[in-house]
Amino acid sequence: MALGRPEHGNFPVEPVTLKILVAGGFGVGKTTLVGAISEIRPLRTEERLTEAGRPVDDTSGVEAKDTTTVAMDFGRITLRDDLVLYLFGTPGQQRFWFMWDELSEGALGAVVLADTRRLEDCFAAVDYFERRAIPFLVAVNCFDGAARYPSESVRRALDLDAGVPVVLCDARDRDSARDVLIGLIQHAMRYTAEHRQPVGG
Repeated sequence: MALGRPEHGNFPVEPVTLKILVAGGFGVGKTTLVGAISEIRPLRTEERLTEAGRPVDDTSGVEAKDTTTVAMDFGRITLRDDLVLYLFGTPGQQRFWFMWDELSEGALGAVVLADTRRLEDCFAAVDYFERRAIPFLVAVNCFDGAARYPSESVRRALDLDAGVPVVLCDARDRDSARDVLIGLIQHAMRYTAEHRQPVGG
């Protein structure tokens, strides 16, 4: 996908705006990715973890985490003069999944972040987007000290269709996050073209 500046002469450009979700399990790096790439100060709805929430908020593998998203994260990035992405980070815990339906309305696609130490935590997100035919890719967030696995090993572990991209990323790094978003847009465009209903069909 070419991302050079289009030639529009002196005419003002009305940008196309696309909505993208960033989903995945608890503590996988959704807030971090949105914050790394957003050109505006991201809107965050984080609350501190409490002892009362310990039985339902599994912090295994992310013991240092002391906050959690309770509604959504929101950010924006301009990829070109005529292309702006709005990013919505979904809450990871099961008790907030009721919000996913509203957040996914009108979305072009989704990034499902995965942590190889807790790969099962992204099963719910994968299942959600598969069932609703929303194009998505899986981005493995390469945490420091976590084992690295080939993309195909992750694909098999998640039982993904062959057409679903699996990429490695560092959610803290702006360029890495940008590459993930570009990859999703390319995948979503292919997916939409392949699943477009013929006229009169």
